[in-house]
Amino acid sequence: MSVNVYIPTPFRHLVGNRANVKATGATVSDLLKDLDTQFPGFKAQVVDSSGERAPHINIYVNQVEIENLQGESTALEDGDEVAVIPALAGGAPTVMTPEMVERYSRHLIMPQVGSAGQRKIIEAKVLMIGAGGLGSPVALYLALAGVGTIGIVDFDVVDRSNLQRQILHQTADIGKPKVQSASETLLAHNSNVNVVTHEAPITSDNAFEIISQYDIVVNGADNFATRYLVNDACYLLKKPLVDGSILMFDGQATTYLPGKGCYRCLYPAPPPPGLVPSCAEAGVLGAMCSTIGSIQATEVLKLVLEVGEPLVNRLLLYDALSLEFRIVKVRKDPECPLCGDNPTISELIDYEQFCGSPIPHRDDPTGG
Repeated sequence: MSVNVYIPTPFRHLVGNRANVKATGATVSDLLKDLDTQFPGFKAQVVDSSGERAPHINIYVNQVEIENLQGESTALEDGDEVAVIPALAGGAPTVMTPEMVERYSRHLIMPQVGSAGQRKIIEAKVLMIGAGGLGSPVALYLALAGVGTIGIVDFDVVDRSNLQRQILHQTADIGKPKVQSASETLLAHNSNVNVVTHEAPITSDNAFEIISQYDIVVNGADNFATRYLVNDACYLLKKPLVDGSILMFDGQATTYLPGKGCYRCLYPAPPPPGLVPSCAEAGVLGAMCSTIGSIQATEVLKLVLEVGEPLVNRLLLYDALSLEFRIVKVRKDPECPLCGDNPTISELIDYEQFCGSPIPHRDDPTGG
């Protein structure tokens, strides 16, 4: 029987760095023998000193673990798909169920992800600042990707005007707290994820406590006071920050890593109150949220997987009217009061006074 075999990243050096190979066998046992014949040393990776399959190796036939079938005597047919999945070295391994193997199959066959990368995604903890226009696509794509813990900070309730762009919420959710609506939507898409809700404004009093629980922070804030607060807290806690913003037909995205610049390097001070309108005042094309949010979600996954080049020291500019993307360089400012050579900010400050406008509260939301 000719069978397609998925090869995880740790074993690919044995098969010419391929993600999939063909092998033959009437049973799983026969298949393993053929793999070892084609690729000497393969069987040694899956058996222990007694010649039995090692307990840290799971084998799936058509996404079903063979212990739930007939073990290595499981019969194979032409066209079956077999996956040999090892536990990761070090610590307790993240176990992927057959349902998860099937769900994330398009990740597992990617050489840049594979089983090791998918486990990194499952073990990641990401915090979303806001469950609005940007938070919606970011959180949704991270949940679909399998990010194990997704935190959401928001204090607002779903309003009818949100539904033009905030895809986490539906008409039936009007009046619900956004964190509740967001959690329900994410779990409906992927019950494997853990959604942690923080139904409160993020402030100087709670920012450290909330942000310290996560590996990466995604900023979808809709006001300058929150944007500077999150930037400062992430820098002081040495947390990566994936930043995005939108207005009308324009969008921006960048990534800040500890020691490589911050939001204050790009914008040392906020504009005077009233000079830059909010989305509630000037509007935003709903589809813009998806464009910039998808970029932010991609940046998060690249950081988790440690692949590619994140938007560090680079600012992506998107003009939807002309459909043009531009990238400009952003240098770390040696005079930055937060991350410069002689910093003057070592703790969270009064951001309402600094920005000239208050962090909004539930009775005075500002778009997003």
